Amino acid sequence: MKKYSFPALLISAFMLLQGCSDFLDKEPLGRETDTNYFSDSTNTLLAINAVYDVASYDEGNDGLGNYLPHNYEWMWGDVLSDDAEKGSTPSDFLDIQYLKEWRALPTNTPVVGVWGNLWIGIYRANWVLKNIETAPISNTLKTRVAGEAHFLRAYYYFYLARLFGGMPLFSEPVKTTEYSTTQRASLPETYAFIEKDLEQAIANLPEKNQYSASDLGRATKGAARGYLARVIMYQLGMDNTNNHTWKQVLDLTNAITQSGQYGLTANFAAIFDEISENNTESLFEIQAKESGQTWGPIKTGVTNNVIQNNRATWGWGFNNPTTSLVNEFEANDPRKAMTVYGNGDILFGVRQTVAFPAENMTGYLNRKAAIVQPAQSSASGQNIRRMRYAEILLMKAEAAAQTGDEATARAAINEIRARARKSTLPLGSVVGGSTYDPTNIPATALPDITSSVTGSALITAILHERRVELGMESLRFWDQIRTGTYMSSLTADVRARAQARSIAGSVNPIPVLPIPLNEVQTWGLQQNPGY
Repeated sequence: MKKYSFPALLISAFMLLQGCSDFLDKEPLGRETDTNYFSDSTNTLLAINAVYDVASYDEGNDGLGNYLPHNYEWMWGDVLSDDAEKGSTPSDFLDIQYLKEWRALPTNTPVVGVWGNLWIGIYRANWVLKNIETAPISNTLKTRVAGEAHFLRAYYYFYLARLFGGMPLFSEPVKTTEYSTTQRASLPETYAFIEKDLEQAIANLPEKNQYSASDLGRATKGAARGYLARVIMYQLGMDNTNNHTWKQVLDLTNAITQSGQYGLTANFAAIFDEISENNTESLFEIQAKESGQTWGPIKTGVTNNVIQNNRATWGWGFNNPTTSLVNEFEANDPRKAMTVYGNGDILFGVRQTVAFPAENMTGYLNRKAAIVQPAQSSASGQNIRRMRYAEILLMKAEAAAQTGDEATARAAINEIRARARKSTLPLGSVVGGSTYDPTNIPATALPDITSSVTGSALITAILHERRVELGMESLRFWDQIRTGTYMSSLTADVRARAQARSIAGSVNPIPVLPIPLNEVQTWGLQQNPGY
């Protein structure tokens, strides 16, 4: 799967036939339908690839000629948090600013885009699960593909639940008779549905080392365990009606660390470069292939990187890191240079000009999204990292600290800090350079967390490490909500709007986005509060 574009809808031809099922009295000869498509392993793999495909949608084409609006995970995970501002010019893409200020309407473009895309993913996952049971393929492949479909359905539902709250729950392709009768489940019910999917994925999926090189990037037991740990951890700080414990998070992360499948990349500065795609630290990342097409809705690759690149060169300049994030880094932390860059900094051997404030809101850009300009700027081939082993260690550290095992917590966090100390400068950090040059930081930089750091101070140290290690990776917003620090980070007027648009979690209030207007009207779904 690595560097092969997922077919946007290779299965569209026979899916369209579903609406014409009464037209013929017998099975069409020589044509693929939803009942005969899974006749061999090749088609089965194409079908599950189409489920993965949706995860890469940020701007593109759904295979049926429909334009998919801009929507990117950084719009929520970074920009809604204290880690980033909208960026670009003040008037460009105001819908993102409306999200930031909790002014978004049910017609907001990113909201409409992400809702539609994720439901496409759920439909495709359900379609695979419905047909895989009777497919005449090996039981080994059947089990694995079913596991991938359960994982991806959980991935898409988890995405929806974090943004919108409780969702309609479908375990098979939606029927036309359900169009006006569908009801939203509660948030705890939605999370229980997600957990069940991830538990099934853990049972079905192979370990990472059981995949061949051409299949790197597919879901694994480690990815399913990692996402289940994340799902439980978020509930513990948002709505824990399902009565989870930190011990569950610790057990899941221990299973990953003890599996022998994963480890930290030796050099933090290389994690987001192409040479490090699908490496030892990767639990799950979105696969991409650079496109050579002209501007317009893309068919392969992602625009995730292009839209965050420097507007003064070939990007659009969105998702600007804040001074709050910059100031969070300790002195001489090598991770800072690989997380943010500004005017005068050198990327890939070229000194950058960042036009602040005319084309930038903070003076900084996201270094983790920076890449050399591709042959065709419309579609980048850089994979999007969604879960890294470093996050597993940090979840383990937090769970261990919360359950009283502070020695284990300190060991996990210090493993990450030790890697950071040994890291280099980012690739090409000197003019004309194309190597990873040493940082030459003092030996005393980033010292280990000692046994004197205990109790709440240890939790604070872990949360600090999460912010600097995982900065600009679309996780900060959810960390702020689950730790109860989000509302206090807002100005009074924005806080009032966010509170009015929140659902009451059992632990902390959870601000949610509006359900798109067309979905409310067509399906009769209950709108979220404040909209």
